[in-house]
Amino acid sequence: MNTIRTEFEDRWVWIVLNRPDKRNALSAELIAELNATLADFEEGTEPRALIISGEGKAFCSGLDLEELQQMNRKSYDESLQDAQRYAQLLKRIYLHPKPIVAAVNGAAIAGGCGVASVCDVTLAASTATFGYTEAKIGFVPVIVSNFLIRYMGEKNARELLLTARLIEAAEAQRLGLVTEVVDAGQLRARAREVARQLAGNSPHSLKATKLLLAKLSIPDLEEALNDACELNAQSRSAPDCIEGVAAFLEKRPPRWK
Repeated sequence: MNTIRTEFEDRWVWIVLNRPDKRNALSAELIAELNATLADFEEGTEPRALIISGEGKAFCSGLDLEELQQMNRKSYDESLQDAQRYAQLLKRIYLHPKPIVAAVNGAAIAGGCGVASVCDVTLAASTATFGYTEAKIGFVPVIVSNFLIRYMGEKNARELLLTARLIEAAEAQRLGLVTEVVDAGQLRARAREVARQLAGNSPHSLKATKLLLAKLSIPDLEEALNDACELNAQSRSAPDCIEGVAAFLEKRPPRWK
């Protein structure tokens, strides 16, 4: 693994996004390796719980800059495949048979915020920031919206997605994105405490409970994600997205038409 590091500890495992020089941005390689790592831990009794965190100062800054540069140049089918891979990642976290804790050590932006928010328990350092900034570049955060609207309600989701603003950990907790905010220096210790508590419970009960909650929350998850992936792929070639990405890369205000 080039972009993911695993650290086994007691009855749980740390899954560390390991691209600190890129603020742990979501490259195609990182998404593939994170998907594969999570799949590896779906079977067997150990580890009993998983913790996802980021190396360095950021948790995950969203789509990788190199991927962003290529986004508008891909065909619809290529864009659809990219969307499906990210959707598969969120679905795998959400439906994983073992409980997953996010230890958000820094910025969790756009796609990175999606990874953090779909975990079963989301712990955040008090210095962490969150946001879905897609609207700033003409993109549509459609895949994560399937989960987000159920965590914070439609009114709060609308405001956060439409303003594309960044929020601090305390507000993220108030809105329902974050379970608990802790001092940055205590984040790893608190993640261990939560993992220890989860690991002591019945694996069968945890798996069954997660599946039940998922069915109650999003009974048509597969269909919803398929529709979301199609809209995601379509939006990448929209004029606003082409202009927004160009403006971001050129470090200038976008000129919307």
